[in-house]
Amino acid sequence: MSVLGIIFANIYDSSMGELTNKRTMASLPFGGRYRQIDFSLSNMTNSGIRRIGILSRYNYQSLMAHIGSGEEWDLELQEGGLEYLTPYALAYSSANYRGKLEALNSVLEYMSYGSDDDYVVLADSSVLCNIDIGKVLDSHIVSGKDITVVTKEGIANGKKRLDLAVKLDSKGGIADMVVDYPASADYLASMGLFIISKDLLMKHVQDAVAHNLYRFERDFLLNQYQAGNLSVNIYQFGGVALYNESPAEYYRSNLSILDKDIRHDLFSRNHPIYTKVRDRVPSYYGEDCHVENCSVADGCILEGTVRNSVLFRQVSIGAGTLVEDCVIMNDTVVGENCELKCVILDKDVTVRPGSKLIGTPNAPVIIKRGETV
Repeated sequence: MSVLGIIFANIYDSSMGELTNKRTMASLPFGGRYRQIDFSLSNMTNSGIRRIGILSRYNYQSLMAHIGSGEEWDLELQEGGLEYLTPYALAYSSANYRGKLEALNSVLEYMSYGSDDDYVVLADSSVLCNIDIGKVLDSHIVSGKDITVVTKEGIANGKKRLDLAVKLDSKGGIADMVVDYPASADYLASMGLFIISKDLLMKHVQDAVAHNLYRFERDFLLNQYQAGNLSVNIYQFGGVALYNESPAEYYRSNLSILDKDIRHDLFSRNHPIYTKVRDRVPSYYGEDCHVENCSVADGCILEGTVRNSVLFRQVSIGAGTLVEDCVIMNDTVVGENCELKCVILDKDVTVRPGSKLIGTPNAPVIIKRGETV
């Protein structure tokens, strides 16, 4: 049995504001040393999927630099292995697609050429988890349904607008399905992870685009389900799922890895999350520094006080500075006698000595890549 993986790199970029100005959602740094795409790539390769296409329409330079030839995921950058599905690589412009259906329509030739894949796994880059896709595929096959939707309990709360949510009846069947709606807590939220036969997907994509339909969840899944043309299997995922669909969610998800239970679930030894190796010298802890409940990557220089924060590689914290509840990305320098609370500092940021930046968990202060404040 052969399975093709498709990862959407750009679909939700607009929801992340300044964090995705110069990068895709997929290449957004996470957890001190990872990128968000590492989770989808690792889940697929750990489950034996060896043909993976990464569908990206713009700002994909940092993504390609991170993944490179795919060596860390035991993939090969060539036909039959890892493929970057960019407008340039496809030899025509697909940069203006409005949704997943149009994006998939632009790669129909890739899906059909030179492969006998039976199924396609579709994955977003905005939901991070450590999942055995093999178990999802087994559930899909046993169910005999047309498509399997991976869902998570406890995400729907009546406030968060969900791309897709389902409510089950007492027998485990679908009682209701909604899209783009703040569903109540008795609904299961889609994780943006789907399994469908390749032939069926290609047929529906061509038909939908021919009728000017481009939204996967609304125009295909919900539309065809309500018309009785599509049977849907619901797979309930029991592990940790982090939804990074807004800057506030991204901020909270990064800090959540300071929780031992979440960290051990997300980075399971049985199913490792791989990333590009960038070895640095060990971090330096100054004589007067104080570090409490933090994730500190290599190459950092810490002279001040850091609490409940995630520091990426080669971050420098000056003497007399207090950093609390912050996410600080690679190669950022925070000067002496600063105070930072609830702040996201992107890569290569410089914070001048004596600066004070205070945000809240629901509205963290965000400093763009390369800025000086």
